[in-house]
Amino acid sequence: MSYLKELVNSQSMLFQLVKNDFKAKYLGSYLGMFWAFINPIITILVFWIVFQFGFRSMPVGDYPYVVWLISGIIVWFFFSESLGSGTHSIVDNSFLVKKVSFRVSYLPVIKILSGLIIHLFFIIAAFIIVWSYGYEPTLHLLQVFYYLISVIILLLGLTWLTSSIYVFFRDTSQIISIIISLGFWLTPVFWTFSMVPEKYQIFFRINPMIYIVEGYRSSFLYHQWFWEDIPSLIMFWGEVAVIFLLGVFVFKRLRTQFSDVI
Repeated sequence: MSYLKELVNSQSMLFQLVKNDFKAKYLGSYLGMFWAFINPIITILVFWIVFQFGFRSMPVGDYPYVVWLISGIIVWFFFSESLGSGTHSIVDNSFLVKKVSFRVSYLPVIKILSGLIIHLFFIIAAFIIVWSYGYEPTLHLLQVFYYLISVIILLLGLTWLTSSIYVFFRDTSQIISIIISLGFWLTPVFWTFSMVPEKYQIFFRINPMIYIVEGYRSSFLYHQWFWEDIPSLIMFWGEVAVIFLLGVFVFKRLRTQFSDVI
């Protein structure tokens, strides 16, 4: 709670740092910050063309494949981008690490908030696409913010862990890239979770992003409340608690040595 209070009190500084980080990613390119939106849009269009017209993918249940795909893939884009950039956040901002008055734990937060700007745009875009296909919004759509907060808390724990380890072990970046690639195919972004035999589903649910991706689809399409699946809710928050506390523990143990190593 004290950390959240400090974040609120430092909101003007955080806003400026997030703004600078967002601009710095695309500094020097002619289209500038538009690349932040162009790349994911092109990726979605490619997937849509390939699966809708190339492979002629069948609808998933009562939902057109493109609608079903977009409602789940947008949160994966946010997760993978934030985890990748958050892992490098301390090393990339070494000049801030050496400032005694600056809280280094803000650096992963800045990367997550920077990615959140693009993600909010895609939430609105997904809402428009789903509505254009004739699926009118219901109150269930509001719970997308519950799942958004859930993935942010998950990312905080993960990025505090990976960013602090990356300072001492630079191969962490490559390991995270491999994990993200494997996680993408082990998460039902392109395939439905119902394809997994029931006796094996518990092993797949160890992946916390299944809860998030399915939660987004529940908000946009399935119209199911998050409290209707208590076992998945308990498993997810149990995993998040472990990851979060581990991230906090490792970060606290290593942060005093950051400035010496960097």
